[in-house]
Amino acid sequence: MTAPAALFSLVGLLLLSLASCQTVTLDPSLADLTSKNVELAARLYRAVSSRSDDNVFLSTFTLNAGLLALLSAANGTTRDELLQELGLTGTDLETLPDQFQSLRTAVQPAGLQQGVAVFPAQPFQLSQSYLDLLRKFGGIGESLSYTTPQEAANTINLWAEEATGDQVRDLVANLDSETQLLLVTAATFQARFSPPFNVSITQDERFYVDRYHVVMVPMMFRAGKFFLAYDRQLKVGVLKLPMAGGAAMLVALPDEGVDVTVVEEDVNGGTIQNWIRQLKKTKLEVQLPRFLLERSYRLRDVLQTLSITQVFQGSAHLANMGGASGIKLNQVYHKCFVSVDETSDEVTAGGGASVFTSLPPRLTVNRPFLFVVYEEASGGVLAMGRVLDPSRR
Repeated sequence: MTAPAALFSLVGLLLLSLASCQTVTLDPSLADLTSKNVELAARLYRAVSSRSDDNVFLSTFTLNAGLLALLSAANGTTRDELLQELGLTGTDLETLPDQFQSLRTAVQPAGLQQGVAVFPAQPFQLSQSYLDLLRKFGGIGESLSYTTPQEAANTINLWAEEATGDQVRDLVANLDSETQLLLVTAATFQARFSPPFNVSITQDERFYVDRYHVVMVPMMFRAGKFFLAYDRQLKVGVLKLPMAGGAAMLVALPDEGVDVTVVEEDVNGGTIQNWIRQLKKTKLEVQLPRFLLERSYRLRDVLQTLSITQVFQGSAHLANMGGASGIKLNQVYHKCFVSVDETSDEVTAGGGASVFTSLPPRLTVNRPFLFVVYEEASGGVLAMGRVLDPSRR
């Protein structure tokens, strides 16, 4: 079974564009870091998604913060490797924590709740200077006794719940009693669209997972003026959905017959930034599936495929944490939760719908798609995901 033809092609929609998207001038001190944040987000996403044949969600900003916190603890060849693989060669490490703190402050209102934590084994103690630095990345540090693995896991899981408003639970289990160091990140994102979708007219519609598999899912609806772009090279249309708090979601919908997993292989930082630059406004009716994703990852193997290896070896140089030598990172845990629905803090007359003298074209997102959540003013990417089947959590 194949998906029905769209009511109006994205190429045709773009011919109806009314105005180009406004651009925002970014503080020069953050422009370079933001660009590197976007590129790293795309690299991390591709590395994770290439290992999965399911829905994917990754809070790339949170994971980026954790890796930068790790970089700040490293020296010697370990630091050099991290600088290169995180795309930060030539960056002033003295100013990096303060610059990232400025970027983090800019994205906090965007609806992302996150936490970064460094958990070394007792009796190793993090220095006060490193604990102070961790706070600039939104992180904390605490020594744990891994000789009692369940107690250590309980401490980590309680921290994750508190950091994400009880949304992320059971982040770790079955810890190794020989663990020396863990980097743990957790995040939750509630999409609050502005204006919101009209909950009163959400109805079940077909979603074409593939040519043989169709599911019925709640399909949200809103009519209004939207920003659109079309990537002719990747054959993907891009829809921007503004959110409360200064964030926005890009929904990247491949043309019919184009595999979403093939598209994402070619998505990099430049691709995302180009999508944003090319957005143009048009009148449109949009149908988007409601979905909720909760994903959990162990990222040691993923990071090693990105040539980040030394931190996992006994010879790792992480002395900036507090003066110890020979300590190695055992695992990087990441768990994240995203809810995309009609939820809104706003009271909007008419439920967020617009009235037009003639019916605008309709875009129905009824096949697998990618999404990118970013902060509009800075352009920093907060999260990326892939929805193959919105009926699956």
